[in-house]
Amino acid sequence: MARRSGIRRTDALIRTERWQALGFITPAVAGLSLFTVVPVALAIIMSLFDWPIFGERTFVGFDNYAELLTSSPDFWPALRNSVVFTVLYVPINLVVALGLALLLGPRIRGRAVFRVLFFIPVVTPIVANVLVWKLILQPDGLLNGLSRTMFGFELPNFLVDANWAMISIVVMSVWAGMGYNMLVLTAALEQLPASVVEAARIDGARGWRILVHITIPLISPAIFFATVMTIISSLQVFAQPQLLTGGGPGTSTMPIVMFIYNTGFKFQDLGLAAAAAWILFALIIGVTALQFRAQKRWVHYEH
Repeated sequence: MARRSGIRRTDALIRTERWQALGFITPAVAGLSLFTVVPVALAIIMSLFDWPIFGERTFVGFDNYAELLTSSPDFWPALRNSVVFTVLYVPINLVVALGLALLLGPRIRGRAVFRVLFFIPVVTPIVANVLVWKLILQPDGLLNGLSRTMFGFELPNFLVDANWAMISIVVMSVWAGMGYNMLVLTAALEQLPASVVEAARIDGARGWRILVHITIPLISPAIFFATVMTIISSLQVFAQPQLLTGGGPGTSTMPIVMFIYNTGFKFQDLGLAAAAAWILFALIIGVTALQFRAQKRWVHYEH
């Protein structure tokens, strides 16, 4: 009898804990459903419809995807601009971040201050960053003023010149984003096993050879993480070209996310915009999957 009573109390306690657990996770599940699952499901449905902001919606199947891939004049240029930005931005960002992480080693006095200084652009609102760079790059800005005063020649108008506009966006983006990867790589460098580095030095390795054959292989998991995250964020670039050049001149700096924004909210074609968003999603998933497949050849994990 006493045993049966004990079992009942245990079952009641388990049921109470289940309800308590459900109560704790309900807000998180509700938020995830409301702001992630529902928008994703709605975007899939939208991409199969002719869906104006106002007016009747018509099911068109995969016609939106076909229109983007075959007859949209701006889709391929926008996709190309995103790829060009990614190809330029990612390696420069990683090289600069790794260089800063190596320079701010443990022997540098005041390295914490330098880390904070280089991280400030990351936490500064992108609008403020863009305003600073507009003051630097515009025709009567700081850079052109210094050039006229010190060297006596006029620099090109970086923000409206088709040859310089994308480069200007890349430079500004590297300045704004290098601090994040610098911290990731700095943390990895501080975890390097000192015995391995010391053994390499005893064997005669110095400078560049230690960097290439010891340091980079040991921090390759951190480099892989930084590469994956930076490529994903660069394929989704929007604010920098939107605020710095407005996608111009022409469409030379309009990335795919700006194309999606313009299609959905300027031209009020939400179905076409949703289809473009899913094509971008497929591109990001494909590139990320390739990176994970290729990591086996160059990323070294300690077992």
